[in-house]
Amino acid sequence: MIRIGIDLGGTKIEGVALGPDGTERARRRVPTPRHDYDGTVRAIAELAGRLEAEALEAVPGTTGRASVGVGIPGTISPRTGLVKNANSTWLIGHPLDRDLAERLGRPVRLENDANCFAVSEATDGAGAGARLVFGVIVGTGCGGGIVVDGRPLTGRNAIAGEWGHNPLPWPQPDAGEWPGPACFCGRTGCLERWISGPGFAEDHARVTGRTLDAPAIVAAAAEGDATALASLDRYVDRMARGLATVINLLDPDVIVLGGGMSNVEALYAKLPERLAAWCFSDGIETPVRRALHGDSSGVRGAAWLWGPDTAGAAQPPAV
Repeated sequence: MIRIGIDLGGTKIEGVALGPDGTERARRRVPTPRHDYDGTVRAIAELAGRLEAEALEAVPGTTGRASVGVGIPGTISPRTGLVKNANSTWLIGHPLDRDLAERLGRPVRLENDANCFAVSEATDGAGAGARLVFGVIVGTGCGGGIVVDGRPLTGRNAIAGEWGHNPLPWPQPDAGEWPGPACFCGRTGCLERWISGPGFAEDHARVTGRTLDAPAIVAAAAEGDATALASLDRYVDRMARGLATVINLLDPDVIVLGGGMSNVEALYAKLPERLAAWCFSDGIETPVRRALHGDSSGVRGAAWLWGPDTAGAAQPPAV
C-alpha cells in the first residue's frame, strides 16, 4: 500500500509517498496559496494526485489507491468539526478534512503537525519500539505531540501535547521569570516564550543588551563567551523544568526533540542531570534524543497516520 503524507506549512506544502516498506518513493513541494482556502484545498489534492501517480509507477505491482494523511498547523475541533488554533488563519472555521476527502474521493486523516512529527519518530525514528513517545518541536514556536502504541493521542478537546502554552514551571523571580514576557495567546510567561528560538534570543538580549539570534548565541557559547554560556545554561534549565512536568504527568519511554533548537548539543549532555533535579522521582532514566528524520519527520508522520501494516500490537519499550 502506498501512503501519502502532506505537511501544510505557511509558505510551502510538502508531500511524500512512502512504499509498503516505508521507503520514500516520491517527494514534491509546492507554494502554499496563502489566505486562499479553496486554493489550498486544490493545491493539496493536486499534489497528492501527482505523488500517487509517481509512487505507483516507481513500485511495480503495487495496486489500489494511496492513503492520504495531512499535518496542519492547527487541529480539527471535536465540537464543530472545523479547523481551530491554526496560525495559517485562512484555514480556521473550515471542514478541511471533509473538503479534502470530497476532492480526493477517499477518506483523509488530519492531525496537528506536532503530532505528525511524534508519529514519525515513534514509527521508524528515534522513538521506534517505544510504547509512549513525547515529541517536541522547538523552533520558531514550541509544540508537542504524544504517541501511544504508534497512534497519536489527540485528546477530548484535540489539544493533547500543547505544552508550550503552559506556564514556565517553578519560575525564578530573581531571574526575571515572573510574570514573564507576554505571549500571543494573551497570557504571560508561557513556556514557548522561553524555550523557542526567538524566546532564547530575547532572553539573551534582555540580560546582556546584545541582540543575537539563537544560532549565534550557541556559537558564541562554544567559543567560551561567558554571557552566551550563561544564557545557554538558563535555557537548558528552563527546558528541563518544562520536560519535568511532562515526565511527572506522562512518564514517557522516550522524549524526541525536533526543530531548530534540537541541534543544540548541550541539551543532550546536560538535560539528564537537570531533569533529575526537577522530576518527582528518586531517579530519571528517560532518554532525550534528537529526531532521526529531522525536517522530514512532519511529512513522514502524516503518511504514517494510516499506520504501518503491523500497527496495533503493544511492544515493550526498546530504550
